Amino acid sequence: MHSAPKRLPVILAVDDESTNLQLLRQILQDRYSLLFAKDGPRALELAAKEQPDLILLDVMMPDMTGYEVCRRLKADPATAGIPVIFVTALTDSTDEVDGFDAGAVDYITKPVSPAVVKARVRLHLSLVRLDELKASRLEIVQRLGLAAEYKDNETGLHVIRMSHYARLLGIAAGMDEDDVDDLFNAAPMHDIGKIGIPDRILQKPAKLDEDEWRVMQTHPTIGADIIGRHATGMLAVACQVAQNHHEKWDGSGYPNGLAGEAIPLAARIVAVADVFDALTSVRPYKQAWTVEQACDHLRAQRGLHFEPRLVDLFLTQLPAVAEIMEKWAER
Repeated sequence: MHSAPKRLPVILAVDDESTNLQLLRQILQDRYSLLFAKDGPRALELAAKEQPDLILLDVMMPDMTGYEVCRRLKADPATAGIPVIFVTALTDSTDEVDGFDAGAVDYITKPVSPAVVKARVRLHLSLVRLDELKASRLEIVQRLGLAAEYKDNETGLHVIRMSHYARLLGIAAGMDEDDVDDLFNAAPMHDIGKIGIPDRILQKPAKLDEDEWRVMQTHPTIGADIIGRHATGMLAVACQVAQNHHEKWDGSGYPNGLAGEAIPLAARIVAVADVFDALTSVRPYKQAWTVEQACDHLRAQRGLHFEPRLVDLFLTQLPAVAEIMEKWAER
């Protein structure tokens, strides 16, 4: 069985001088599929039609400068994501600032060095692939989170709301931007382990008996096993959250009876966000509580179920919480 031929990355080179285009052809033709344009309008037409992976763009062109071409590319959602590298004889720092303001990712100065052109093109194409990989991995994780919702009575809006609450609380707690992003993207996975709980238990309308409750308490460990163990990154946070979001500050939670700061911070945050949204949402077995009632519960469980500091911080975020509740309300 023959494998499909490998697709070469497509590069659009734009320059009003034919000799410059010929030089770029010689440098790049062995590893890339090339498109050429000698003016701005033709460059915009080719970019929209062919969707190249990267654009090498001259700055000083008649009628429409490279800066204007770049601004128009970035203003069009269809071409905004294509990285643009300016290839120019301009070397003043203000020219570079203008280029970056227009949306370029890099500069190559003329006369070009073949080694520099190859290295910069390879770098920025690898960054595009990395972004695509991260986006596709995130989408897989989010869709796996949906699988748990199909098993449970909870809705997709629940995980959206509680993820936003977790983000708010993470920022208030002083987490850095990358950690907050990981938390936000990991939070929807908190109950993925419910995939492994029998429907007769998960969807039972009455209170669970002792044996059923024992089975239900295995879902955090099942969730952690599904996600797997990871050293760093969003999946590492997702595993921590799945495993520990039912642990309690005073050590009375499950599955491992962890207490205090032995519980990972992300899981302590998700515990507050998850319980608040569950209380303020309609369930088959309960009416929605008011925000005031839910906040009273958080205060009552301050130092018991929840870390005291996180309860206090959450209560300072109620205006933003109300906005999330309104935006993602069940209709």
